[in-house]
Amino acid sequence: MITALAFSTIEAIDRDAWNDCFPDELENWDYYRAVERAGVAGFQWRYLALYEGELLKAAVVAFTTAYSLDTTVQGLGKRISQRLRHWWPNLLDVRLYALGSPVAEQCHVGTASHLPADQRPALLEQLLTLARNDADQAGIGLLAVKDASHRDPQWMQACHDAGLQSMPGLPGAELPISFGSVDAYLGSLGKSTRKDLRRTLRGQGLRIEWRRSVDDLLPRMMELYQATLTRSDLTFERLPPGYFRQVLEHLDQRAACVLYWLGDELVAFNLVLLDETRLVDKFFAHDLAQTREHNLYVRSWLANVDYCIEQGIGLYACGQAGYASKLRLGCSFIGNTVFFGHRNRLLDGLLRLLKLFIRPDRSDPAMAAAISEAR
Repeated sequence: MITALAFSTIEAIDRDAWNDCFPDELENWDYYRAVERAGVAGFQWRYLALYEGELLKAAVVAFTTAYSLDTTVQGLGKRISQRLRHWWPNLLDVRLYALGSPVAEQCHVGTASHLPADQRPALLEQLLTLARNDADQAGIGLLAVKDASHRDPQWMQACHDAGLQSMPGLPGAELPISFGSVDAYLGSLGKSTRKDLRRTLRGQGLRIEWRRSVDDLLPRMMELYQATLTRSDLTFERLPPGYFRQVLEHLDQRAACVLYWLGDELVAFNLVLLDETRLVDKFFAHDLAQTREHNLYVRSWLANVDYCIEQGIGLYACGQAGYASKLRLGCSFIGNTVFFGHRNRLLDGLLRLLKLFIRPDRSDPAMAAAISEAR
């Protein structure tokens, strides 16, 4: 018999049992505990678990928050939503219960490693039922699944079968590393891109430092983070200093902060997660004035590619933003779908209409191209 439970802290679930459900994930039990302890404002965490006796059979992270329906809208759509907010300030703000995490690129759903594959669909259905019941107890009508990966068709099918609506999510970008050198990587790119990158490499060099403790640099890092955040149209969460500190502390050798120095001035940093098979770019923050002169984003990109080549890491996973650049840099894209549904039929129908205007690919041609190329 399956027992379905929802917890407010991941520490209520055994670490080894959780990680057994997510054996290949860098964003594992330690990562989510670090996120929980960081105190990210505006979110309340939920951890959904299915037990048979004392055995954890399936699990997923979830959260509740006050959500703006135009979070992923850009361009004309963003201007329209801002005008609507001028007339009706809270029109697009709703309470949301979502499976997934605001600090992860996909909604990872784990099942115990020993379970036969044919048992998984039923467990996914029960997790969705548990989520709906947990949302109801919290008085939240809108249930969503944030970024169900196209690499998990069983999960997508379970969301469809639950009657949830769908729309394209932000695709994840990745670069398979099969090159013997950075020069070989450059040779795989288009002529104009290759020329631009080589020009960048010939420019004034920056000092690059890898760190696993940055307490002394957090004030400057947060200045760079805030400056980067203000230029983004796709902001969902605001990370406190504790996020960077906790992730580096609790993930040990599986997290690092790559620092970029111009003389004695920190001009950029890149938080990454990594193991023997992949490097995950979690966040890049930079000084805009220095970026224009030194092309900091491209330098960071090439440094990560070079590190992967040197360490024999086969995949560079590089996030859900900057699609125009990533198309030029040779990335492939992994599709994500957002599922949602409101228990109130009238509001659910309104969301069905509204999604025609708030799809993320409506206002960003590069994003639309990435979505069309996503696997």
